[in-house]
Amino acid sequence: MKKVYHLKTCSTCVRIIKALDLPDDVIFQDIKTEEITVKQLEELAKLAGSYEALFSKRAKLYKEMDLKNQTLTEKDFKHYILEHYTFLSRPVLVYNDHIFIGNSAKTVDAAKTFIHSNE
Repeated sequence: MKKVYHLKTCSTCVRIIKALDLPDDVIFQDIKTEEITVKQLEELAKLAGSYEALFSKRAKLYKEMDLKNQTLTEKDFKHYILEHYTFLSRPVLVYNDHIFIGNSAKTVDAAKTFIHSNE
């Protein structure tokens, strides 16, 4: 599977997707207009190793809901990601059973290298 979970209104996602120079067979899912499903999230968590790895602690709601002062479990991370798209760290790229999460330069470089060595 080759898929990107992103927000089309997020300038960072747009910049990263452009920089990755993805092949034409990659599927894009705007998580604001096409919500992530339980099954999709479970598959992502399996690849990532946890729901926490997919969870954005930089989300505005994370601070507003004072979640940083709570002890969150894997069940909580899953619940919040499904409840509101902003909790998914993005973009998330799944490429041939490899997952790249977030927008750090290191992650983007790793994804770029992986994609272009597996074309």
